[in-house]
Amino acid sequence: MHITTTGNAHSTATSAPLQREAAPSAESTRIRNDVDAARNTALSALNNDRFRSMLEQISDPRSSGALMTMSAEGSAGTDLNTALSSYAENSK
Repeated sequence: MHITTTGNAHSTATSAPLQREAAPSAESTRIRNDVDAARNTALSALNNDRFRSMLEQISDPRSSGALMTMSAEGSAGTDLNTALSSYAENSK
């Protein structure tokens, strides 16, 4: 799987069209910064090998079908209190 970004990944603050206002409002600046942060996070995730590998695995129709049908019903499971006590015992 190969992911290619298209377009310009620069900050929206520098690529946004100029407005007629003298200075952007605090709210628009905050939103623009949030969009920039989200874009940077997405690009970082796309360039992360572990994320790419996980994305390939869950994109595979065989494994995505298995993930969709996973449930605790009808299977021998551990209740939360038992898991917590086992974790506490192993942490000592």
